[in-house]
Amino acid sequence: MKPDLPMLLFPLLGYLSGSVLYAQLLVRWFTGRDLVEISDDHNPGTANAFRYGGFWCGVLTLVCDLLKGFVPVHLFMEGPVHEPYTYALVMAAPVIGHAFSAFHRFHGGKGIAVTFGCLLGLLPLWQPFAVLAAFFLLFSVVLRITPNYYRTLATYICSLASMPFVVRPPAIGVGFWFISFAVLWRMLTSKEKKEQPEVKPLWKR
Repeated sequence: MKPDLPMLLFPLLGYLSGSVLYAQLLVRWFTGRDLVEISDDHNPGTANAFRYGGFWCGVLTLVCDLLKGFVPVHLFMEGPVHEPYTYALVMAAPVIGHAFSAFHRFHGGKGIAVTFGCLLGLLPLWQPFAVLAAFFLLFSVVLRITPNYYRTLATYICSLASMPFVVRPPAIGVGFWFISFAVLWRMLTSKEKKEQPEVKPLWKR
């Protein structure tokens, strides 16, 4: 049986797309400095692009990180129907590439913006994006968790637990499991200083 060429190519292209760390490139372009070296948490991500590169550097990084997740997934979704669980690999590949970049000795960022890009690539299937966005809003506004490190952990864990009940195609749930594993592993093994978590309900502010 011959291998399905798109099945082999799309996860590879998605991984390589994710491996391009735009925050690192754009901060160097805007400021001439190395983002990984100057940032407190050594994370080449969108938040640090805003913080160390300025507004436009952050905006460009956000757009690029969304697109590098969106484009491979969307192109695959628009193509012929393949083995269902191939979707899981294609979904997760850009996030895995961002977290474990082939161009940076398998070090990278957390992959939050890339995750949203990948989930947007599933449109018109909107539920996976809505689940992740809803938990981010919940833990940012209603039941505010600080610092952001713990808010992100709670968001991904709750989204992972909720996804099978909200999204019907099981392959999408498997894909989000791969995404969550990459993000959580990257966060839990990071060298950033981890402060004590704090939870503040909206009604107690």
